[in-house]
Amino acid sequence: MTNLRPFKLDDLFRINNVNLDPFTETYGLSFYLQYLTHWPEYFHIAESLNGEIMGYIMGKIEGTGNNWHGHVTALTVAPQYRRLNLAAKLMYCLELTSERKQAFFVDLFVRISNKIAIDMYKKLGYSVYRQVLEYYTGDPDEDAYDMRKALSRDKLKQSIIPLPHPVRIEDLE
Repeated sequence: MTNLRPFKLDDLFRINNVNLDPFTETYGLSFYLQYLTHWPEYFHIAESLNGEIMGYIMGKIEGTGNNWHGHVTALTVAPQYRRLNLAAKLMYCLELTSERKQAFFVDLFVRISNKIAIDMYKKLGYSVYRQVLEYYTGDPDEDAYDMRKALSRDKLKQSIIPLPHPVRIEDLE
């Protein structure tokens, strides 16, 4: 059994087991606090019955006009809790929050090499909107897919019409 609940401040000291995954970005404490302060409704925890953190999602709402959208900043599930549909449940929490805020779509960035995550997002209804060149810095620099899912406010699904060419990180709006 899993408990999905809002993220609490003291959870910051309990997420290390989840952040050990090489595809999970670990941020500084101030970054997590900024999200928790500004967008607490976009920050959820999946917790086991014994209180162990199984995974979490962190996001925000941003943009203007037709670009008003929910954004997934981080989604991760601890390796021992994968294949239990937790990521889908956490994504649903963020999508529902975005619907309530009348967003047009939800977007996220994922490493092009992370085929498992890309396949999962596609099963959840996301599609590749564009490729962002050298989004992830390091050795080697890696491109990202900007994946999107239209929400009910975007009846014509204009927010997910793919761009025909890659963009650079400085071109992101």
